[in-house]
Amino acid sequence: MNWDDVRIFLAVARAGQILGAARRLELNHATVSRRIAALEEALHAKLFRRLTTGSELTPAGERFLGIAERMEADMIAARAEVSGEGDDISGTVRIGAPDGFGVAFLAPRLGPLTTLHQGLRIQLVPVPRSFSLSRREADIVITTERPSEGRLVAGKLVDYTLGLYVSRGYAEKHGLPASQEDLAKHSLIGYVPDLVVSQSLDYASEFSPDWDSAFSISSALGQVEAVRAGAGIGILHSFIARTFEELVPVPVAPPIRRAYWLIYHESVRPLRRIQTVAGYITKAVERERALFI
Repeated sequence: MNWDDVRIFLAVARAGQILGAARRLELNHATVSRRIAALEEALHAKLFRRLTTGSELTPAGERFLGIAERMEADMIAARAEVSGEGDDISGTVRIGAPDGFGVAFLAPRLGPLTTLHQGLRIQLVPVPRSFSLSRREADIVITTERPSEGRLVAGKLVDYTLGLYVSRGYAEKHGLPASQEDLAKHSLIGYVPDLVVSQSLDYASEFSPDWDSAFSISSALGQVEAVRAGAGIGILHSFIARTFEELVPVPVAPPIRRAYWLIYHESVRPLRRIQTVAGYITKAVERERALFI
């Protein structure tokens, strides 16, 4: 069995289509198709069903996927050990993170890491509604829930709080609610419920059972900007809201607590660049832990 054929199989399985895998591998479509056919012949099994929308794994393909991922993990570990990968940290690490944590906290703090390691390339991307570490959509992911399945390495980064905030301008014009019941008399800013990534982030009812957003934004930073502009009362990350002098807390309901987790796939554990970036993020959070609570 040719390892290159296995590598191409993984790319197609992760992309869900031959064309997408070809682009990622920088190969032409015909070459990828030919290598998949060669692997299927070597295994005496059909690995993909060709559909109009892409390529779907067959039951045999699903079984082989686990084997291929273990082979990949062994290859990563072997290369890291034999080549001394990490003596000079290089390569690309893609970090997926919620926009609040990713943009407000990570983005201003990752620059020194690439200055320290000239060959290291960091990609910071927002976590979509669903993601797959096994499909290499990200190398490291920050989430608000600990994963319950999969070959993943997970570590709790930090607890954080969310609370009610309003701009000074809005408070001067409309006053502050005297109770949770009074929230209904004010313009409320919230998230788009059907676009919530995690159940743990569907928290409006914890502030008011009748929370009804007049203005819904599917971005934590977008909600911050709307509140800053005086559009109403919003549920904001405390570590972000505290950085703006024009925002004041609304004390009719106590803050709620959530947590950030750092996760990566077991197969990339041997890579020094993954360990370097994960360690850097963990230490950055530890240094500023008081910011989050």
